[in-house]
Amino acid sequence: MPELSIIITVKNEEESVKPLLESIPEALAAIDYEILLIDDGSTDKTRDRIIEFGDDKTTLIEFRKNYGQSAAMMAGVDFSKGKYVAFLDGDLQNDPTDIPHMLQLLKKGDWDMVAGNRKNRKDGWLLRKVPSRIANALIRSMTGVYIKDYGCTLKIIKKEIATELNLYGELHRFIPVLAAQLGASITETDVTHHPRINGKSKYGINRTFKVVSDLLLMIFRQKYMHKPMHFFGRLGLISFALAIASFFCLLMTKIDIQQHYWSPILSVAGIIFFLGSIQLVGLGIIADMNIKHHFETKNKRPYQVRNIIPGKEKISA
Repeated sequence: MPELSIIITVKNEEESVKPLLESIPEALAAIDYEILLIDDGSTDKTRDRIIEFGDDKTTLIEFRKNYGQSAAMMAGVDFSKGKYVAFLDGDLQNDPTDIPHMLQLLKKGDWDMVAGNRKNRKDGWLLRKVPSRIANALIRSMTGVYIKDYGCTLKIIKKEIATELNLYGELHRFIPVLAAQLGASITETDVTHHPRINGKSKYGINRTFKVVSDLLLMIFRQKYMHKPMHFFGRLGLISFALAIASFFCLLMTKIDIQQHYWSPILSVAGIIFFLGSIQLVGLGIIADMNIKHHFETKNKRPYQVRNIIPGKEKISA
């Protein structure tokens, strides 16, 4: 079994993937490793460039369609064999030469995860750096997991932690938070970051809004994942209290005839708050039942694999 599994998610990286694969053997000469490339629905010649590389350490996993980076990362973890897992971008902006140092830091410090920090990030300031800094600050302040650079894909994590991440949607941005929720010990180190030479970024300014939406999900998972009734029940009780207050004020308007013009508003507000309290408590009960179902049934993976091509088969072909 290899010591390290390197998971590289690619989509339309035909110009970058082969130079990346050619740079890895020299960078990781002292490490027993495997490479898993997950083709997340590429429509160019990315698949052909990977097959042309012909390395027996490399396995190509093709998705039937584009499922997203989180699902691709999870597929890589599912098929990996190493004791440790490294996530690496396929656009040549991460540098494989950082991996040995990160792996050594992980083992010597007895950490569960080492995250990369792009100290000298080679991206545009307005559309990439500023939104990233805002998102990083929000995540740190609202989750209490203090990682400088949540957007850096380059991370190394113990396999037993990685298998429990259950990535889906856009949750790959929150891997440190998910790992911390599992009790993982996390550190970070500065890593090299190169400017993008080929292709174009798959991310735009709209990712900031996705981060904020997913952050709300992370906060809920962090505080109420095992007790959703505490969240919905509390809101339900507040709504019920507002309903009682509205009905009480409505009663007062009947006593004071000069305040009768408030009656319609208070009537509607009382009904809305009362019905809202019932719905929120009902949601809490349903959420609790879903959590019970989640822990009692086998999770399905959010992707489908079209084909798996081991490196040894490519060489013999």
